[in-house]
Amino acid sequence: MTIIENASSKVLGFKEFHQSVFRKMVINGLELSTQKNYCRSLASISLYFNQIPNTLSQEQIDEYLFFLKQGAPKPSIHSFKFTICALRFVIRNFDLPSFNIRFPSVKHDRKLPVVLNRQEITAMMKAPGKFKQRVMIALLYGCGLRCGEVRRVKTEDVDLVRALLFVRKAKGRKDRYVPLGETLLKILERYIAIERPGLWLFAGKETRPVLSRSIFDKAMGQRSVQYLVKRAAYWAGVSKQVNVHSLRHTYATHMLEDGVDILSISEFLGHANIKTTLIYLHVALLDNRKYRSPLDNLKNLNIAGYIQTKLDFSVNH
Repeated sequence: MTIIENASSKVLGFKEFHQSVFRKMVINGLELSTQKNYCRSLASISLYFNQIPNTLSQEQIDEYLFFLKQGAPKPSIHSFKFTICALRFVIRNFDLPSFNIRFPSVKHDRKLPVVLNRQEITAMMKAPGKFKQRVMIALLYGCGLRCGEVRRVKTEDVDLVRALLFVRKAKGRKDRYVPLGETLLKILERYIAIERPGLWLFAGKETRPVLSRSIFDKAMGQRSVQYLVKRAAYWAGVSKQVNVHSLRHTYATHMLEDGVDILSISEFLGHANIKTTLIYLHVALLDNRKYRSPLDNLKNLNIAGYIQTKLDFSVNH
């Protein structure tokens, strides 16, 4: 039983509340992942107090947010943020004059993305045993795709003549084209010729009898893609914390290092705001010769002697 089903069966009025919120989210065009996260957050707080969220007081909401930050067995900043965003959505979209709640500001962590070097990404592309899996990792890195985007690539979206990939209904429901380049073009040409994919470029496992492949083709699941990337990193001996989005970060960083301008990279990534793309300036090695440590200019420092001296010092003291 999912947390939403659990809340629907245990909390009076939650089933109707959830249906109303879900309709509003669909009408407002929220992404499927956002819908799921909001609904789970609302179900969780409903189960915590055994009442629907729009009947909660300021004190109850403060108590629950405190619980998410410090009291929960596994405090989660993501649960904290999604709960605030979900409750704000309820307030904005429903006529709740008596629901006058103040929320804390949601601060976003300013973490730099995990970026692989070229040796690591090459090892990951070679690691999987199946050709289909190797091609998927090549496409994730070669076009900087999100997890949902690579799952939804249809065979017809690969334009082998123009060497372009059509990314449909990405984040923000925007379409875009991404150049394939020579190497990825050759990889995809061979993959399509050998594997002969149907509707989806990367089809998932079909559990029911297939009468017509074009009708019953199923896209690969999200967890399957996530598992593939993590296993490929493990097989390749990459010690960094790698996920699907790490390949997208690596694509942007390597493109920047190769001299592609930031505006083009922003367009290829499908960013709504170029400020999102500017973070890669902090991780890209644009010119190794320009960025040096002041230690490099200490001419009279004998490195071998210095290290030995420090080792002797630590032993003697």
